[in-house]
Amino acid sequence: MNDRVITDIIDAIATVTLDMPDTRNAISDPGLCHGLIDAFEAISANHAVRCVILTGSGKSFCSGGNIHDLRNRTGMFGGDAVAVRNSYRDSVQKLIRTVWQCEVPVIAAVNGAAYGAGCDLAACCDIRLAGESAVFAENFTALGLVSGDGGAWLLPRQIGLSRAAEMTYTADPVDAVKALHWGLVSSVVTDDRLMAEATDLAARIARHPAHGLRLSKRLIREGMTTTLDTLLELAGAYQGALHQSDEHAAAMAALAAGRKAGPGKA
Repeated sequence: MNDRVITDIIDAIATVTLDMPDTRNAISDPGLCHGLIDAFEAISANHAVRCVILTGSGKSFCSGGNIHDLRNRTGMFGGDAVAVRNSYRDSVQKLIRTVWQCEVPVIAAVNGAAYGAGCDLAACCDIRLAGESAVFAENFTALGLVSGDGGAWLLPRQIGLSRAAEMTYTADPVDAVKALHWGLVSSVVTDDRLMAEATDLAARIARHPAHGLRLSKRLIREGMTTTLDTLLELAGAYQGALHQSDEHAAAMAALAAGRKAGPGKA
């Protein structure tokens, strides 16, 4: 149990909430960071889960590093160069890997600020929905720093090299409307509708057979870094396995009967 991260699972959908609104959900807090790692590892291992919604409590999604700790070189920012490097590797870098490698689709429901590592956390999710108050900033250069958690790899893959470079070099915030125009988010909704819209999207994903969803995500991930020939070989192997699955048989039977197979039906 972690009092900084809340996980609820209802009807094959897991909702993971960063719950430190007093720090605007600063991800440099060890309890919050490791709580998220534990939550996503558990979700990947839970084959009853078919989709995840990640959001923040209060008025921010995630403010990145705690400014107090940055200024005073405390917490994960304390110690010599080797200590800081190890802190990054054991915390936010491990978190980014864990969320990126989560086996089920992840929706970021971005409310308010997604700054620094918070922006990168949103970028490593599969889909991003923004409340109208959402603001994204890759603002490390404003503090004389670089993205220590993978933003230089994540952002260009989400919005292209030119716009990722602009966000990184200027450190200027990007509001929800521009984020939609740039393709950083799929849609913008009113703040009071954000979780309802995220839940509706998650339900449209979670209605499909679990193994097909997980392997579809794996193919998309692999396709970002491999050749077409290699991906086709992998896709063929996955397809061969899925053709023999009970889920596929149930989905085909449901199709023949004129209904859709959903959670608990496939």
